[in-house]
Amino acid sequence: PGKGGIMDQNESVLPKGDAEQSQQAQTAYIQQIAKLVRGQRARRGMTRKVLSQHSGISERYLAQVETGKANMSVSLLWRLAEAMHVGLNDILPSGRHTSITLDPLRQLLEGLTPEQQQQAYNVLQKQFLAGQKSSQQQVRGIALIGLRGAGKSTLGRMLAERVGIPFVRLSDVIEQLGGFDLQELLTLFGQKAYRQLERQALDYVRENYDRVVLEIGGSLVSEKETYSYVLSHFYSVWIKAQPEEHMGRVMAQGDLRPMAASQKAMDDLKLILTEREPYYRAANELLDTSNRTVEDCAEELLEKCPAALKSPFVA
Repeated sequence: PGKGGIMDQNESVLPKGDAEQSQQAQTAYIQQIAKLVRGQRARRGMTRKVLSQHSGISERYLAQVETGKANMSVSLLWRLAEAMHVGLNDILPSGRHTSITLDPLRQLLEGLTPEQQQQAYNVLQKQFLAGQKSSQQQVRGIALIGLRGAGKSTLGRMLAERVGIPFVRLSDVIEQLGGFDLQELLTLFGQKAYRQLERQALDYVRENYDRVVLEIGGSLVSEKETYSYVLSHFYSVWIKAQPEEHMGRVMAQGDLRPMAASQKAMDDLKLILTEREPYYRAANELLDTSNRTVEDCAEELLEKCPAALKSPFVA
């Protein structure tokens, strides 16, 4: 005790060993929050600059948050959650007994062959989404999901031409409904308004097209209800590529922004892919375009289409 029996500010009522354990637990908890914040931002494809603008938190402090060097207040965490359009619980670690971790399930699935993974997915879909999933006869179209640069636009247009149905980019519909381009929508109105338009765009496509090949933005999978809607009403294909090919194709399209900080851009890209992969894997099919010709990928994509979608249009 300090003078007069009052404890000094630097002293602890805990024994030294317990105090050290408590400090370690606090540090570990802050690191978990940092990982969750990084992950949520990556899934949405938000830059720190955009998150800073909509949360009112400086980019410098956001960097400290995401590296576990900031001791965040509840108020600050709330602002981050609001800016990313997630719940506060989505950036706070779950208690030991409050939820089941997905790691054992993920490890089990990773040990299966692609065919077995598809069978497992079908079983889970039937068990937990009974009545929500459209039958193959009711499939309204093909939804291509995945990150920019995987080949969704090129393959989507080729598939639509082969099958004889329209090709639609959901981003174009969002811009049409919102009256701004995507970057302006996100910058001016934030994630919440953008996600509302995204869902409205899906409704518009379903109401105005009997059959369609639909290209979907890579970050849509971060919205649980909207993504479930896609999986329930479209036959989904994850168009996948290696990070280096993603980067090379984006730059070949004329976007040289990754050149400004190539290693950082690549690290961010890998983080996005890592965070989104479990969601992308929920698609009906996977098509890896890495080190393959466009024609070869287009043929495989056509083969993966449900017979109900192809039969009215293919001789």
